[in-house]
Amino acid sequence: MSTATADTGRMPRQISYIIGNEACERFSFYGMRNILVPFLISSILLAYLPEGPERDTAAKDIFHMFVIGVYFFPLLGGWLADRYFGKYHTILWFSLVYCAGHACLALFENNATGFYTGLFLIALGSGGIKPLVVSFCGDQFDQSNKSKAKLVFDAFYWIINFGSFFASLLAPLFLRHWGPAVAFGIPGVLMFIATFVFWLGRRHYVHVPPSGNDPHGFFEVVKTALRTQRQGEGRPGYFAAMAGLALAVALLGLWALSLAGAAPAWWPDFGFVISACLALGVVIAFGGWGASMQLERARGLHPDAAVDGVRAVLRILIVFALVTPFWSLFDQKASTWIIQGREMVIPHHAAWWPSWLIKDAAQMQALNPLLVMLLIPFNNLVLYPALRRLGWEPTALRRMGWGIAISGLSWIVAGALQLWLDGGQQVSLTWQALPYLLLTFGEVLVSATALEFAYSQAPHAMKGVIMAFWYLTSTFGSLWVLLTNFGIRNEAVLGRIAGTGLSENAFLMFFFAGFAFVAALAFAAYARRYPMQDNYRVA
Repeated sequence: MSTATADTGRMPRQISYIIGNEACERFSFYGMRNILVPFLISSILLAYLPEGPERDTAAKDIFHMFVIGVYFFPLLGGWLADRYFGKYHTILWFSLVYCAGHACLALFENNATGFYTGLFLIALGSGGIKPLVVSFCGDQFDQSNKSKAKLVFDAFYWIINFGSFFASLLAPLFLRHWGPAVAFGIPGVLMFIATFVFWLGRRHYVHVPPSGNDPHGFFEVVKTALRTQRQGEGRPGYFAAMAGLALAVALLGLWALSLAGAAPAWWPDFGFVISACLALGVVIAFGGWGASMQLERARGLHPDAAVDGVRAVLRILIVFALVTPFWSLFDQKASTWIIQGREMVIPHHAAWWPSWLIKDAAQMQALNPLLVMLLIPFNNLVLYPALRRLGWEPTALRRMGWGIAISGLSWIVAGALQLWLDGGQQVSLTWQALPYLLLTFGEVLVSATALEFAYSQAPHAMKGVIMAFWYLTSTFGSLWVLLTNFGIRNEAVLGRIAGTGLSENAFLMFFFAGFAFVAALAFAAYARRYPMQDNYRVA
């Protein structure tokens, strides 16, 4: 099963290679990601648009399409690792693709084809390894030392933010003083170092082999459940799944007709990215719903453990779906919040402001990882023990539900700042620290917890794929942003927003806050009846 074994009750020594790889990789990713919107707004790539809201919106759309790709490709990476190559080799090969993408950004800053090719390669490489590094880290543990896993998952998330902090702080300065070639080139160098560090640990890792073409895998059990007929019973699940497939084909067909200029007049021209994501969403939603209705038909044809495992995955997917609104808020800190920050005044006149370091609104993003590094130990050492002493157990699902709600509160504060700006006031950039604090606290409760939750809930043969589904929640989070941006381009919608007395930016901030509050209530209702699992491997 492995080329190494975990030390009984001890921290596996090979974890240091994985953590070191992750620190460098996160610097490379956030280094380019956090300067993408400012670069696009000022670059010749969008020079065909007038400066102002139109160019800002285009830059946001490109950013969120990139994010959609980053969090879509985990499906591919998880499938290849689980079915064919194993986690180690899949991580290594996708990392090389990742490096090539960074090289394209550095070399083709003024060439749209080359630059967007680089974004695609980074999305492919980063997305391909994303579900695997965490689960590969989890593979280094067994029942004898699983108590150490929570510490490592927290440390893993801490080191992600360690790399992100320095990337968020320094990358805008690189862009400002040395230009895009250097600003995008430095993250590329860090990604090469990350790949090399990961390769150095190759002789020490526990290698859980891929499940291969498992006749009792997730999709095989689902297909059996949907196809099996029982005398005297209907096939509601099958028809639900087929309806989802037909709707997905219709969505892609309407996109193709729009491309040819032949779509019906009533159909909005969403474009390929939105259409493809909507198609994927209806396939997952209707397919999962259909499978749940007929899943018991797979018993006898598949082991009970496999059927129960599929049932567990379907429950997890509902949890994941309810988390997607959180990501629609969180990922906009690198787009909407940067654009808001550019309207604010940097308080260089204040003696306490570090003018020698903080020169750009985009650098405020460094607050997020810095606060994460402080809040994770604070929560573990102070907050959670205090809550337990009060008789309230902060379970994973409770933490995630409250995290979604607190992220909504952060957008209420951001909306209030926008009202201040819209009123013609000069607003100090330091005020953005408050929504960043609230959003980061929500992130720690949702995202850091979900790393542990997703790994522990997934059956062994499905860990890579279920982690891919977790990351897919970010794809749908950015989908909600693109749909909202698309919707406000409608004259009727803009008229209604104007009727509220709010600016477009302020209205959207309050809209996303309400979206999060509704999602938090739905999450809490479902979490009350979710059956927790323990799927760490046996030593």
